[in-house]
Amino acid sequence: MAFPLTADGTGVTPADCSTMAGEKIEPIVEEGKNVWRIARASEAAMIVDAADYFRTIGKAMRKAKERIFIVGWDFDTRISLDPEDDHEYGDSLGHLFIELARERPTREIDVLKWNFGALKQFLSLRAIYWLFRWWLAKNIHMKFDSAHPPGCSHHQKIVVIDEHLAACGGIDISSRRWDTPDHEPDDERRKTPNDRSYGPWHDTTMLMRGPIAGVLGELGRERWKMATSKKLDPVPSGKVEWPSDIRVQFNDVDVGIARTRASYRDVDEVRENEQLAIDMICAADRLVYIENQYFTAPRVAAAIAARLNAPDPPEIVMVMPRRGDGWLESVAMDGTRQKLMQAIQRLREGDRFRIYVPVNRAGEDIYVHAKVAIVDDRLLRVGSANLNNRSMGLDSECDVVIDSALPSNHGTEASIRALRHRLLGEHLGVDPLVVEKAEEAEGSLIAAIERLRGEGKTLTPLEADPLSDLDQFVAEHELLDPETTEEMFEPIARKNLSQRWLRSRKRLRRLVRGRH
Repeated sequence: MAFPLTADGTGVTPADCSTMAGEKIEPIVEEGKNVWRIARASEAAMIVDAADYFRTIGKAMRKAKERIFIVGWDFDTRISLDPEDDHEYGDSLGHLFIELARERPTREIDVLKWNFGALKQFLSLRAIYWLFRWWLAKNIHMKFDSAHPPGCSHHQKIVVIDEHLAACGGIDISSRRWDTPDHEPDDERRKTPNDRSYGPWHDTTMLMRGPIAGVLGELGRERWKMATSKKLDPVPSGKVEWPSDIRVQFNDVDVGIARTRASYRDVDEVRENEQLAIDMICAADRLVYIENQYFTAPRVAAAIAARLNAPDPPEIVMVMPRRGDGWLESVAMDGTRQKLMQAIQRLREGDRFRIYVPVNRAGEDIYVHAKVAIVDDRLLRVGSANLNNRSMGLDSECDVVIDSALPSNHGTEASIRALRHRLLGEHLGVDPLVVEKAEEAEGSLIAAIERLRGEGKTLTPLEADPLSDLDQFVAEHELLDPETTEEMFEPIARKNLSQRWLRSRKRLRRLVRGRH
């Protein structure tokens, strides 16, 4: 199996990538091209794993004066934000919100979540109880988002406090998300509301303060109006304090906001996340570090292949889960990822591309739900978008990106590099300084990882497994991960990946001849 190296609209060729890499460093983010808006954050920090995030956002909610605004794929009223301290946050999120509503009746609490994911709430008497209590509270409003074409989902994960503090990333305030960076085996605190244990879970989000929060609030209000047909007025921007227990990593930086949205009713399709992914990969000079749940988007794979085929290719490392979270996701995504991985590794410089799976000290797989991309330690991207077709064009997504080439962001490279070393240190079970020194000694990201891999908490290479006939069929036809809404209901024959490859290969030859 092969995959398209070019595609109409967002195709990439080796010539495209070679003209971007190695030249004078210019900003990659551009409003109207690969980001919707660029706005200032007075402070920003990436929070790794939900234990710190839940605790931090819980404290911020308690201090909110005007509005707590949550936009999410999933949301569970039954969870505790801190399994170690139920007194601080209430024994459940439902209880906490009732407390907050009583403490300050003028404070609005608005929650928007994907409608299909809401169905499980109505299968739990405890969840129904809290939803009913919320319905009785005049200042709590929970709405369900069905404003998307059939088969698409609302997948953003945004929290905005008083239009001045915001989080945007991959962490839903829901069950099966809480974990610490240690990802300890059999952690008793890792329990669902039904008291069932779940495995280690790795995730990230970006916390930001300042005007950027107001812009994310605007994005959320637009989504609210689409979903409910009712306008949600902005609230006066409050002076929310930066959380004292979160170290600031970036000061006074401009942050880009990239979206995905399918065409629906009177709104146009938006594919900023796809274009941003392609532009970041093509701009890479030395390295690309990616954490993501999925890798099945042929256009993103095409950008990787094109960059590896261009002169002076970078090293590209992905950290991913070994398998999808559940049988359906595994069938839909794992086979296609394997085909793309093997096709890339067959390239002349294919050994510069690696996929690793993190495990904890007991050798148990850590599920990677994070969506992070770091390029040359000068571009940092955190958000909700996976590297699959759905996140590139079908589901509603929101990512934020810091580009150190923007005038206000000069000098952020050291902080981005420190975050990359921090993530690798977590996965390899070593101090970030050890990662930094190994990388300096080896002169190579991949060589440093291979040097530090060992027993216990570490990174393991993703091995190719034999694909069943079902896996082959689903991967070849991209049955559960279509590129467009139209393809969702097209005959299987029109979505043959091999046929796409043959057509794209012909276009590629013409484009390369035309450029040289």
